[in-house]
Amino acid sequence: MVELIRYCTVFEQEEKKDEKTGLIFQTKIKKVATYHQYYSVQKAVEQTLRATHSKDGDRKIGVIWHTQGSGKSLSMVFYSGQIITHPQMGNPTIVMLTDRNDLDDQLFGTFGNCVGLLRQTPVQANNREHIKELLKVSGGGVIFTTIQKFSPKEGNVYETLSDRTNIVVVADEAHRSQYGFTGRVVETEEGSEIRYGNAKYLRDALPNASYIGFTGTPIEKEDKSTPAVFGDYIDVYDIKQAVDDGATVPISYESRLVKIKLDKKTAKALDDEINDIADATEEQLEKAKKKTATIDAVVGHPDRLKDVAKDIVMHFEARQEVFEGKAMIVGMTRNICVHLYNEIVALKPEWHNDDLDKGMIKVIMTSSSDDPELFQPHHTSKQQRKDLATRMKDSNDKLKLVIVRDMWLTGFDAPSTHTMYVDKKMQGHNLMQAIARVNRVYKDKPGGLVVDYIGIGQDLRNAMAT
Repeated sequence: MVELIRYCTVFEQEEKKDEKTGLIFQTKIKKVATYHQYYSVQKAVEQTLRATHSKDGDRKIGVIWHTQGSGKSLSMVFYSGQIITHPQMGNPTIVMLTDRNDLDDQLFGTFGNCVGLLRQTPVQANNREHIKELLKVSGGGVIFTTIQKFSPKEGNVYETLSDRTNIVVVADEAHRSQYGFTGRVVETEEGSEIRYGNAKYLRDALPNASYIGFTGTPIEKEDKSTPAVFGDYIDVYDIKQAVDDGATVPISYESRLVKIKLDKKTAKALDDEINDIADATEEQLEKAKKKTATIDAVVGHPDRLKDVAKDIVMHFEARQEVFEGKAMIVGMTRNICVHLYNEIVALKPEWHNDDLDKGMIKVIMTSSSDDPELFQPHHTSKQQRKDLATRMKDSNDKLKLVIVRDMWLTGFDAPSTHTMYVDKKMQGHNLMQAIARVNRVYKDKPGGLVVDYIGIGQDLRNAMAT
């Protein structure tokens, strides 16, 4: 009981918006670990002491799989708080690792709310030079960084930053390919060269660090990289357990496919493009805009988007009569997201508002200087997206629908969201993470619903079976 109170209790600040004044204020919420969080943390601490004091060179702590929506981020906080103060760890450094900037920001925000437990203020590395400075200190610190910052500018060896044995690397969504060791041959202007997974460069930088991975989805059978980097499972809390315990709500699936008539050549081109970009980030897509030409022409055809928009409006209004909440719409490309927005507000002009603090529907996406004029109304800064996130998380705010391509599909927590309209091909871990946006417990919400316009049914069954 003492450990539960001391290490597994936090007071988080959450932002709320006053409907009368429009001002944003902060409230404190006490959060205590559930049984699966508490026991998994104790197991992880035990394995950490084993790994960090290992004489055989095995510094793999293990992997914790806690299904999406069951409090994985807070489990990471509870674990870090206990490791930081453990007398056998000798003022350790915790390196919190993600592979995307938005995940880094989200997790940093969670830890920043728990400085009382951590007994220090976490630091977010701004660039490669900053991470080098932070890791060359003699001890202590909770450092947030993306794994890409450990990629060498040239060659295949990263400089050693610290050989201390009390550095613990905590990786979020540890199943991702970015964390692998595997080398691959790539063609450059100078010829062929081998490039390795970022885990190799991380080991170069921190040769004596220990590694623990947290994931919201199971490790696939054919995935050899995750166990090689982090070790075997420490603890598992799967979807069924979470639903049975009431930690999450069940998710239902509804097919509302909008059919497309294509000749064989176009169908083949479309399939190829979809496979190429299925798991790509927005940044990767921007580097390969030509790869989405067929998708934008076919999936984003005006007649098809009119049908999708009409159905979403009708379906969402019907859902609101049963249980008032919020929804996310997932589009294949930014171009499709913007055009779908225009089709929806053409049907429901009262849902639109130029003011970011007003309006019922918004597009959440990255922006670049060479974007077409059509995208300009949806350009937002990092702070503006944070403000929109606050609106979306507030169940009383009038923002009810957001259209996304890639953002907010991992780690974003808005419990009143009950429906996800999917018009983007996804598979595996990415699909499971995305649909989990609707599995959060909220009041008497009976469950979440995934509405499929593009044909993810088999992909969903495959993902659930892993």
